[in-house]
Amino acid sequence: MTVGSVGLPLLHTVAAEQAEKNQKPHIILIMTDQQRFDAIGCAGNSSIITPHIDRLASEGHLFCNAYTASPSSTPARAGMLTGMSPWHHGLLGYGVVAEHYKYEMPRMLVEQGYHAMGIGKMHWHPQYVTHGFESMLIDESGRVEEPYFMSDYRKWFNTQAFGLNPDSTGVEWNAHGAKAYALPERLHPTVWTGDRAVETIQGYSSDKPLFLKVSFARPHSPYDPPQRVLDMYKDIDMPEPWIGDWCQPMELDTNPQKHPEAARGNFGVEYAKNSRKHYYAAVTFIDEQVGRIVEELKKKGMYDNALICYVVDHGDMLGDHHMWRKTYAYEGSAAIPFIVKLPKGMTDNQAQGTKMEQPVELRDLLPTFLDASGAEVPADMDGRSMLPLFKEENAPWREFIDIEHATAYWQNNYWCALTDGKIKYIWFFLSGEEQLFDLVKDPQELHDLAKTKTKWAKKNLERMRQAMVAHLSERGEEWVKDGQLVVRKKNLLYSPNYPKNTKKK
Repeated sequence: MTVGSVGLPLLHTVAAEQAEKNQKPHIILIMTDQQRFDAIGCAGNSSIITPHIDRLASEGHLFCNAYTASPSSTPARAGMLTGMSPWHHGLLGYGVVAEHYKYEMPRMLVEQGYHAMGIGKMHWHPQYVTHGFESMLIDESGRVEEPYFMSDYRKWFNTQAFGLNPDSTGVEWNAHGAKAYALPERLHPTVWTGDRAVETIQGYSSDKPLFLKVSFARPHSPYDPPQRVLDMYKDIDMPEPWIGDWCQPMELDTNPQKHPEAARGNFGVEYAKNSRKHYYAAVTFIDEQVGRIVEELKKKGMYDNALICYVVDHGDMLGDHHMWRKTYAYEGSAAIPFIVKLPKGMTDNQAQGTKMEQPVELRDLLPTFLDASGAEVPADMDGRSMLPLFKEENAPWREFIDIEHATAYWQNNYWCALTDGKIKYIWFFLSGEEQLFDLVKDPQELHDLAKTKTKWAKKNLERMRQAMVAHLSERGEEWVKDGQLVVRKKNLLYSPNYPKNTKKK
């Protein structure tokens, strides 16, 4: 049993009143790729422009301590798909999402009477596997993993601009350099995803409730917003990267073009701020599409009876602690935006716009959707429905959320962490190193307290270490022995729970 499921009762049908009236809410899941927790205005960032996302949060709730259990695309998406923790769905780092699982979000919602439509980036394998979606239009960011594959976005692009290169901007998929989009704005994949979502809502003609997943491929690099949107930021100064006193000192490299996809690098404050400006503009560009989607739901009369969630697969370090991209335990990589707007009439004892403090994770989406549909949440599902958090003043909840990632970028970047958004403990599997952060006093993780001798540090280091022992104990003596954490000798990408008969990379 994982930390995420300790001591919680089976939650049945908080939204049963709607199910009984055959008024199941529409479920609209909007997600982006690689968007930091603080890259939205409603999180307190005055340097970013996100009026439509902020409005959604004001009409719903922003979870302030939301995380992704495995901060890279495929394991994060596996957890969201299945409602399970990394150890239980089996993908512990950047590997292959299995072709079939016991629990799958689209299939389970179809079984509850929904029509299920997926638009945008899925990052599944095989690339056209549906996991229960009845219809899909996908954008895979140029990724081709099987013979003859071409994404729906690329096919559409060729009908609009045959002879042009969709990658004309010239920034690679994992680079942290930045440029304005080189083609007409209407051809950008962010617009394509927004257009398809709006068209789907416009044309929806069924009496059944709709489950619509809209998955944007940005602000994941390339950081390539249109010049029009970038110009909104010409007079806005960008935050500088956070550099902890614990992180590895790095010489300034004045030529990042030599290492355009470096996972670590000190390229200077101005380079990082320029990347961030383009990245923020990419988020603003998505925000415009979110506004279009919400407006279309309102025109169609679907908004009031819609459960709308805005989430992200993982964050982006953007130079914090001289790190780029994802796969890290630190806030820029592991903490994510997480907004829930309830359907009208569903019990909500929290005032609209109230910020929620409970630690939540992508695994909590599927049980929440099942609960909203009137279905039972399986007892062995690690995620928990969030609906009681809105209904009950002191609803039982997990103490910590568990986060982990198999080795990526360099050998010792192999770790497991526990956090509630106020304290964070990180255990590095191969070296036995520990880190401890007080996120209340030090939200930027500038000071590692694991080696300090203060009373607070000693008390909480032992407390968190024992919580990690409890979390990892189910994995056996290669992980915990005689009540002590075990330093591992090798990396493990797929747990024994990974579905059989799936071809691994």
